[in-house]
Amino acid sequence: MVLRKPTIRQTLKKEPPVLIMQDALPLFKSFLKPATLKQRARELVLRCVIAFLMHLGKMSASRVAGAVRTDARHRAQVSRFMGRGYWRRCDLLGQLRAQLLEMETRRGTFIFDIDQTYCSQQGKLTENTIIRGEKTKRPKKSKGKNKQKKYAQRSSHCFVMGLLITPSGIRLPFSVSYYTEAYCKAKKIAHRKQTELAAQLIRQLPLPPEARVVVLGDTAFDAEAVQTACKERKFSWIVPINPERVLAGAKPRPKVSSLSEILTADQMVCLKVHPGKGKYVDYRRISRYRIGPKFKPRTYYVHEESRDVHSVGKVRLFFSTTKAPAQGHRVEVQKILMTNDEKLTLRDVIELYQLRWQIELFFKELKSTLGLHHYRFKKFEKAETWVTLCLVTFVYLEWIRARKLKQKALKKKEREWWQVQRTYGLALAVRQEAEQRELKLLAEKMETPTGRKVLAKQLRQSHPKEYRAAI
Repeated sequence: MVLRKPTIRQTLKKEPPVLIMQDALPLFKSFLKPATLKQRARELVLRCVIAFLMHLGKMSASRVAGAVRTDARHRAQVSRFMGRGYWRRCDLLGQLRAQLLEMETRRGTFIFDIDQTYCSQQGKLTENTIIRGEKTKRPKKSKGKNKQKKYAQRSSHCFVMGLLITPSGIRLPFSVSYYTEAYCKAKKIAHRKQTELAAQLIRQLPLPPEARVVVLGDTAFDAEAVQTACKERKFSWIVPINPERVLAGAKPRPKVSSLSEILTADQMVCLKVHPGKGKYVDYRRISRYRIGPKFKPRTYYVHEESRDVHSVGKVRLFFSTTKAPAQGHRVEVQKILMTNDEKLTLRDVIELYQLRWQIELFFKELKSTLGLHHYRFKKFEKAETWVTLCLVTFVYLEWIRARKLKQKALKKKEREWWQVQRTYGLALAVRQEAEQRELKLLAEKMETPTGRKVLAKQLRQSHPKEYRAAI
């Protein structure tokens, strides 16, 4: 039998990349400076950020424990530390988010996207899970051995999140956990709906009263609680209308969607939107390599009306479709947008609502690049801390980008590169700089006999005690 040497890819699947020296992560001490954390808490935040940045495959508490090669911990120690109430009292994410918001110097419109995301959990004893997917057996299509099996129910944790995009394109994450009725009863806390949690995020948004803010959401957030919160803060909002919405007036009230049945081709305005052009380019942060030189703009056909909607008031309605209307045929309306802003132009409404997709990209980056949903905790408090530390990693990458763009000596080509980078590109840039700093630190240690002795001792202690080989 011939034993083959494993390939680099096979090796990386088993052993994820880690940092040997914890001081190699660029500017992390400066990033954590505003946070009032104790030394042990700072060390845990550091190893969590390193694990999120350099994770390969499934994330876990074990990956966090071994993220720093010269200072390994046991996975149980990491798990216990995440369950402490200290993390909910210190408001770590809020402190780090505030220093990033201070780096915004450009005036303009702030975009606040709200939506919920789910993290699937398989454990039956996991706290605060909601059931998603099929709840009943599927009908049998055959008998005997080949009878069809039912789908398993999916248990998930739910987090209502908001993404604040500043005029220069800085992205700031906000998050609040959704608690089920059973969990609220066990913990003796008040139960709130997802729309009420979104309204809480809007009310707590750390922006001055004079800031111009547009709140974006999907149909699920066409709710009175969200609209009331926006009214209190004097924010504008744009949402696709709920199909059950009706016009104001005496009963029987016709549905708002019935207005689309009488639209004609002459009433539709043709509007072309290019993702790489316009005044909202900085909000999108799309690389020119993704757009391409021959990328065609998307064409919309839009009709606007001002109407009184029941339980909402006077609003502007936008009936839009991407299918070209033909004379003598009914217009096939695909989406009806509703807004309370009277100053936005028709183009502004369409382009602004396109930015709602930014929060979907945000969820994708959190899960695929940072490993947000890769946790297995029975206690929900630990899951909340895990999500918070993942968002801290996201803020750290945004802080690195904003700091780079503030450098006046930055060349034009480099500035353009940093301007459009998202989570994946920023994580790669931080990894490369950390590797270079690590080589420099190792070279300095190897220059003296004392440094070599200290480094050898650190490497011998790079595994938890129960895994160290007896020498």
